Amino acid sequence: GRFVEEDGSVMYYATYTAYNGRAILPQLIETQDFLNFRVLTLNGSAVQNKGMALFPRKIDGRYVMLSRQDDENLFIMFSDNVHYWNDPEILMRPAEVWESVKVGNCGSPIETEAGWLVITHGVGPMRKYCIGAVLLDLEDPRKVIGRLKVPLLCPEGVEREGYVPNVVYSCGSLIHGDKLILPYAMSDKFTVITSVSLEEILAALKGG
Repeated sequence: GRFVEEDGSVMYYATYTAYNGRAILPQLIETQDFLNFRVLTLNGSAVQNKGMALFPRKIDGRYVMLSRQDDENLFIMFSDNVHYWNDPEILMRPAEVWESVKVGNCGSPIETEAGWLVITHGVGPMRKYCIGAVLLDLEDPRKVIGRLKVPLLCPEGVEREGYVPNVVYSCGSLIHGDKLILPYAMSDKFTVITSVSLEEILAALKGG
């Protein structure tokens, strides 16, 4: 995602899960021009599992990252160095039936005037994956100030059929005009793009 440094310069970061045949570790890609890239191993006791996603700017002078250390809850962590991560804190636990098995993020948080918009995924009974959303406080993202009680999207019809059935999943979204643009995969078979009114989703989050 696009990260704006405190001096106004821009760096693009992406995290991904690497496997060398023996070990699985999150890695970080850095670029400023999409011509030259640096691939770096993240370090620290919190560097494990999947779902690591960087906030697009520092908050109170520190980098902030979402993560899933235990494959059940969504965590948040802070660091003075983007390459070192320790001391994750639980941000949210499963709450609704559709996310009763585990919750996680779908990409990096998106900054809005109302707060940090985080698209989430939840796993419920029969390993059904749905997509939801939460809203975090702009100044202190450890505070969840809004959370959808019902999912934005659940697998229906042909979306349920594929290599990994009964799943809708996204790795990121963006705001375009007054819409949230959400690409998502259907059961690891197809990728489609949908959109939702940003005003409506924020109103639902603030109301919930």
